[in-house]
Amino acid sequence: MPKIYPIKELRNTNEISEICHESQEPIYITKNGYGDLVVMSIEAYEKVLAKLELYEKLAEGESQLRERELMIPVKEAFSRIRSKYGEK
Repeated sequence: MPKIYPIKELRNTNEISEICHESQEPIYITKNGYGDLVVMSIEAYEKVLAKLELYEKLAEGESQLRERELMIPVKEAFSRIRSKYGEK
């Protein structure tokens, strides 16, 4: 369940910080009854960014699968890697 606080609660920064760190989820801040801000811990933010990066890479891979022209056989891929890095 999302945590929602009015903007006046931002005055108590220590409490908001503790809630963010304990829940590891964003806190939604309202202004005049409407959503205005989202506050979260750095750890939670970094997790969100990591997920976003993963989703972007997955989407790129799916796009390449659809195009098929960018794909090469596995044996050829390993051969290229070995020749590039000098391993046999």
